Formats: sequence, C-alpha cells, structure tokens
Amino acid sequence: MAGRIATRLNELGITLPKLGAPIANYVPYRVTGHLAHISGHGPVGADGRYVTGMVGAGVSPEQATATARIVGLQLLSALSDACSGDLDRVRRCVRLFGLIYCRPDFTAVPAVMNGASNLMVAVFGEAGRHARTTIGARALPMGISVEIDAIFEIA
Repeated sequence: MAGRIATRLNELGITLPKLGAPIANYVPYRVTGHLAHISGHGPVGADGRYVTGMVGAGVSPEQATATARIVGLQLLSALSDACSGDLDRVRRCVRLFGLIYCRPDFTAVPAVMNGASNLMVAVFGEAGRHARTTIGARALPMGISVEIDAIFEIA
C-alpha cells in the first residue's frame, strides 16, 4: 500500500529522479537525531546533464524557477533515501537555502526560489512551509543556475 506522500506525488504526476553521486568529497545527506540535512544539489535535466547558465543573461527568471523545482525534486530524492524510501516519516521541511547564479543586478532571486518552495508545499502541505534564505551568486559549480540545500525534520 502506498503511503500518504507517495500517493500525493502520484497525484501531482511526480516521479522522483534517481539519486546521483556527489561530485566531490561529501555525502548527499546526513541524518542526526530527527534532522535530515540534505547537501546542496544542482539541477540535472532529463538528459542527465546539468542545467547551466546565468539568470538574467541567457536564462529567464521563468526558466530559473523551473530549474529550482528540478533541484527540489532532487532534494526529495535524497530525502527519500535518508528516510529509507518512506517519505511519510517527514514531519516538516525546516529550511531551504538557495544560491542562484545570476547577474549582479538581478534582484528577483526570491521568485526563482519559489520553484523549490512551492514544490515542498505541494508535496507536504503545511508541513512543507519552511524558513528560507536565497542569495544571488557570482558563480556556482559547473555553471549551474541553481543550487539548494535543505533541512527536514523526520520521525
């Protein structure tokens, strides 16, 4: 029998992506006590390649918002692994921290980050509402457009 969150993902037409391997010397997540700390993830497209480009210089705000949602899906994939596949263990999304690779004069970084924030609320309801910090960045690894890390409370 599918759990409540698995059913919700199905209702939303969401299939979580496969959890990728880290690109450096770190782990995708670490669980300590009742907190799952999810490492920063970048957007991997359907073709398996990173989504790259600077917001405001070739990447539109709308494209970047969609990219933030892709990263949110990858965070959920890591979270699922941290919860041994049972996302019903998630009590709440505590915090998201996002970096947006953008022009220095691009100030709509909060709107871009809504791609991930809205996903958390769609999946977890009120438990998906979270504290958040979003910063425009001068550079991100491999030129990716968005990187996000997260903290979740789990049972």
